[in-house]
Amino acid sequence: MAKATLGIIGGSGLYELEGLSNIQKHKLDTPFGSPSDEYLSGDLGDTHLVFLPRHGQGHWITPSEINFRANIWGFKKLGVEWIMSVSAVGSLREDIERGDMVVPNQFFDRTRERISTFFGNGCVAHTMFGDPVCEILRKKIVDASKSVGAKTHDGGTYVNMEGPAFSTRAESLFYRTIDNAAVIGMTNLQEAKLAREAEISYATLALATDYDCWHQSEEDVNADMVVQVMKKNVATAKKILVEVAKNAPEGHSPFKGALKYAIVTDPSKIPAETREKLNLLIGPYV
Repeated sequence: MAKATLGIIGGSGLYELEGLSNIQKHKLDTPFGSPSDEYLSGDLGDTHLVFLPRHGQGHWITPSEINFRANIWGFKKLGVEWIMSVSAVGSLREDIERGDMVVPNQFFDRTRERISTFFGNGCVAHTMFGDPVCEILRKKIVDASKSVGAKTHDGGTYVNMEGPAFSTRAESLFYRTIDNAAVIGMTNLQEAKLAREAEISYATLALATDYDCWHQSEEDVNADMVVQVMKKNVATAKKILVEVAKNAPEGHSPFKGALKYAIVTDPSKIPAETREKLNLLIGPYV
C-alpha cells in the first residue's frame, strides 16, 4: 500500500530538509480566498510532502488573520490526507520545560473572532469532533520525537487563545485549571476543525518555548524569548519530521467518509452557488 501525501503546516524553516527532491511550488486560489502563501511540495524517500507557512513567508499574518479555510482547502486540493502541524506554544505545566516537545490529544477553544467551518450559506454539516486528533498520526509523531532523543510529552490539551497579545496572568492561571491543560497556542484549533470537515487526519507537534506568564519565578513570555527558543526547537522538529516521513501512514485517512452522515441539509435545498463552492468536500455525498 502506497504511503499517503503528508501535509506540513508551520514555519518556513521546515522546508529546508536534506534529501528533499522533486521540489515544486503551487500557487492556489480557493473558493475561500488565498492561502497564507504558496505551497511547496517535494519527495522525501517515497513520501510526498506538501508544506505551507501558516503565517506567510516572513511571518506577516497574525493568528486571527490566518485564512484557515483557504489553507486547509489548498491541502485538500493537492491530495493531502494527513496534516502534521508544527507550532510554538507556551507551557502550562511545570514539567513541560522550554525546548520540550508535546503531542496533544485534545483542544480547548478560547478564540472569539474566527470562522471554523466550511459550511453555511444553505448547507449544514455537523462533524464528530470528540476526539479531534488522529491517533494514527499522533502516535507516529510521538514515536518519531522520542527516536531523535527529544524530551516528549505524550498527550495533553492544547488551549487555543485568540492572540496576538500573550495572556494576562489571570487568564494564564485560569487556563491551567482546564482538564489536562498542557500547552497554549494561537492557531491549531481552527486547523483541526477544518481538517476534520475536509476528511483529513490532523495532529500537532507542539514546541514549548516559554511558560506563558503563570510561572512567576520565570520571566514573562515575550516575542524575543519565543524566537530564540524556537530557533533551537526547529532543528529538532526537522529531525522529527524526517522520521515521521520515513514511517508515514499508508492508505487513506481514517476520516475519509466523515462527511457522509454529517451533512443534514436536504440536497434539493442546497443553493447551486453553495453546492459549487463546496463541491470538493460534498461532491461525493450530495
